[in-house]
Amino acid sequence: MDSTPTHTLTHGHVPLLVSFPHAGTEIPDALAARMTAEALQRADVDWHLPQLYGFVHALGASTIVARLARHVIDLNRPPDDNSLYPGQDVTGLLPLDTFRREPLYRAGQAPDAAEAQQRRLRYWQPYHDALRAELDRLRAAHGSVVLWEAHSIASRLPRFFDGKLPDLNLGTAEGRACAPGLQAAVEAVMAAQTRYTHVSNDRFKGGYITRHYGRPEAGIHALQLEMCQCTYMTESAPFGYRDDLAAAVQPLLQRMLDAALQARP
Repeated sequence: MDSTPTHTLTHGHVPLLVSFPHAGTEIPDALAARMTAEALQRADVDWHLPQLYGFVHALGASTIVARLARHVIDLNRPPDDNSLYPGQDVTGLLPLDTFRREPLYRAGQAPDAAEAQQRRLRYWQPYHDALRAELDRLRAAHGSVVLWEAHSIASRLPRFFDGKLPDLNLGTAEGRACAPGLQAAVEAVMAAQTRYTHVSNDRFKGGYITRHYGRPEAGIHALQLEMCQCTYMTESAPFGYRDDLAAAVQPLLQRMLDAALQARP
């Protein structure tokens, strides 16, 4: 198996860890050779999110950023690949198609069960080991910690939702992943502005990371924010970052994170 690094972890000093499990763009060469042109376009990447959230380092937050594209393995899916949204169309731990139902692999090149297990151990497990260790470190230092799952997606994807998605989609596993007061504080920040549409625990309720690690009774408060990519970038190739759009939404993101920290039990 290759030695491609799976993630980049930075250690902060405040009780906040921002996770970017879908921001990676790298695909190992041997795997890329088996993939379609549509796969290599990487349209399903959560493009530029570490740049958008760059201000969190000045806040003293820890960050963990995936380096590998989600086509290699989806770090926000459970290791047993059970669906997070039973009855709805979803992509799995090792996706076989894009969000637009285009095949990821050339004919006869899809991974088998043995390869799936190898990839889980090589690429999925290290990210989660590092995530758990950093949560434990911050919780030990501060008593409790906020885990902020940063995500983005194209604003229109008929496979997953009708019409345009709200700009900001907060997910807390329907309130199970964080303290009620913490969720309410973040929602109040969203409600106080009028530029961006927003919703909580609707189409996106939080992925595996939010649901698995969010344990408010144990001092870990997890929230996922799924953003429409049109709020900060161009949604078509080559998926350019828009400084003008980003500058408008970044202050709101910072207020939401500040509210989460201040409301942390």
